[in-house]
Amino acid sequence: MTDTHVDPVARPADDAEPTAAPETGGGGGAGRDHRLPAVLRGDAWRDMLRYLRPYRGVILLGGGLTLLGGLSGLIQPIMAKNVVEDLQSQSSVTRTLLLLSGLVLFSAVLGAFGTFLLMRVSETVVLNSRREVIRKVLWLRVSETDKFPPGDLMSRATADTTLLRSAVTTTIVETVNGAVMLTTIVILMGFMDGVLLLTTLGVLLLGAIVIGIGLPQLENSSRRVQEGVAELSTALERVLGTFRTIKASGAEHREAEIAERGARRAWQSSLKVARLEAFIGAFITIMIQISFLAVLGVGGARVASGDMSLGSLIAFLLYLFYLVPPLGALVTAMMRFNVVAAALGRVNEMLRLRTEPEEPPTPRTPDRTAEPASVGFQNVVFRYPGNDTVVHHDVSFDIPRGGMTAFVGPSGAGKSTVFALIERFYEVERGRVTLDGKDVTEWPLGDLRASIGYVEQDAPVLAGTLRENLSIGVPDADAAAIWDVVRQARLEEVVARLPQGLDTEVGHRGNKLSGGERQRVAVARALLRKPRLLLLDEVTSQLDARNENALREVIGEVSGRTTVVVVAHRLSTVSMADRIVVMDAGRVRATGTHEQLLSRDALYRELAATQLLLPANTLDPSAVHPAGDLGRTP
Repeated sequence: MTDTHVDPVARPADDAEPTAAPETGGGGGAGRDHRLPAVLRGDAWRDMLRYLRPYRGVILLGGGLTLLGGLSGLIQPIMAKNVVEDLQSQSSVTRTLLLLSGLVLFSAVLGAFGTFLLMRVSETVVLNSRREVIRKVLWLRVSETDKFPPGDLMSRATADTTLLRSAVTTTIVETVNGAVMLTTIVILMGFMDGVLLLTTLGVLLLGAIVIGIGLPQLENSSRRVQEGVAELSTALERVLGTFRTIKASGAEHREAEIAERGARRAWQSSLKVARLEAFIGAFITIMIQISFLAVLGVGGARVASGDMSLGSLIAFLLYLFYLVPPLGALVTAMMRFNVVAAALGRVNEMLRLRTEPEEPPTPRTPDRTAEPASVGFQNVVFRYPGNDTVVHHDVSFDIPRGGMTAFVGPSGAGKSTVFALIERFYEVERGRVTLDGKDVTEWPLGDLRASIGYVEQDAPVLAGTLRENLSIGVPDADAAAIWDVVRQARLEEVVARLPQGLDTEVGHRGNKLSGGERQRVAVARALLRKPRLLLLDEVTSQLDARNENALREVIGEVSGRTTVVVVAHRLSTVSMADRIVVMDAGRVRATGTHEQLLSRDALYRELAATQLLLPANTLDPSAVHPAGDLGRTP
């Protein structure tokens, strides 16, 4: 996980709390022994093979072709030996040279075709891994996404999955092919001369020890590179999400420093990776050169003593040079394997997060005949995961079918959390939340959420057309239904002003609309679902008086055919509610109508007075509603 101080969750202000960072295990899981190189760890191979198993046929074909192309090249030193011996005996070499040329062409064609097949599989693996990650993100529980900055999840879905491209070519196939090629070359070198083979292997053994020491460090550094990239993505997501605020605050330099911190971290780790790779590569080159000099010296002495022929020495030296590409490919594959293992660890860390108890429902056609829903909280105790602060203390209330119920109270009272628990974004610690008298945990998740229309506090609008935003929950909605909610939300003037009407692109996060227009779009979107329960969280916070009154009329109309629950700081929005629940410090303080609460609850009277709905001199601090009469609507 990234080490970041950016708050990853855009949660309503009255329920904000610190988030807990998830535990991370370098390389993707606790209990893994990172003293061993990834290429020697069974868990790393299992993680990688899970993505490659569906394509094993094509991988075997592509790998086999490239291997065959490489093995056919191993015949070339033997033919070169024959050319030398034929020249020494003054025999014709034309036929041998033609065969050698054909062999080179055959080897190149096989290698090219095999490489294409492997690259095609590589791109398919990346595509499918991204599909899996995207679906996983959308299936996650809200409490799990709270643990990660959005930019970190984006990095895992993009940068980390991109590294899987080399899982097929640079790692699996080249590791296997390199090992086969090395084994074959060593056997052929042994046939040429056992003494020279032992000389070569003795020098190369030292290189193998150094590589084994360096690979675990390479994996750790590679993981830190990916974490730095994730930190950069998080910083950029934060900047672009609050771009106007940053501009208006003159905070460009500060935010640039925060973003550069992630870039610098990735750069520093990348330099360490580069140093390790350069050192290992240079060391292998030196070992090869020492091997060459040793073979040349020992072999020259053996030729001089008559223990081997000059042609055999030339063939052995050619095999030694042939040893370089597969040896380099094998070392590179082992290094890339560690890089891929680090990326896979981050991907798998996310794939292990908890998902919703059921698959997310597909959008449904609204049931226009369904009756309004009732809601109940019974002794609910709740705190956000990873936080010790109790948000709800033994909260109880009942919301009957139909009409309008409002929740009011100071910031931090736990009002918006009521909606999160009804939607089952979180599970209660104790107590019950019911819909129609049935615990929400007993409802199929699709049926539960299909019954609810939910308008969030910040009224998010997605990039796309206005029509797409309105019908996101009802994709098969017809034009008549869409225009009906447009009229209800008083959006006719907005649609008339847009160049392509409902088919106008509204921009990233709806930046081509005003704040009030975005709120009305969100309300219209919820109304199109024909919900049995409509949850409205601060839907008038960005509306002017004219549009607030218009929305109050809409709420009044809708409450006649569905249950409307409103969270509001503006008491003018909720004064006409059938019942009002006053919350304070995570507890239900009082319930009643606007007039009842003015007469018997000091906090409500104070809120009304500060909003000029009641003369300030009418406040009576001693008139507090008795605690024993709270928590249930009359």
